[in-house]
Amino acid sequence: MLMRELVAAMDVAVFGVLADDALVDGRAVRGMFTAPWIGPPVGRLQTGIIEPQLALRDGDAVGIQKGAVVTFDGLDYEVVAIEPDGTGLTILVLRPST
Repeated sequence: MLMRELVAAMDVAVFGVLADDALVDGRAVRGMFTAPWIGPPVGRLQTGIIEPQLALRDGDAVGIQKGAVVTFDGLDYEVVAIEPDGTGLTILVLRPST
């Protein structure tokens, strides 16, 4: 099995266990939501997250554009940036909708 295939299989397993349900413009996706008010600590250091983010697998991020509405945990957010990280994940940088 190629490394790429192993990583893809690992992503499926990780997202199956750790991902959250969200909607992007009404479409159901599974992603990992992070926000500064959750403040995920690493040891005694903070991670430096300054805006809410939703990490999606690249395939789930296809077609998402700036301005899309992400609904997570009953709250709406606007996509203000889309940042593929080169590892098979795309980070949606979010801003709470007003």
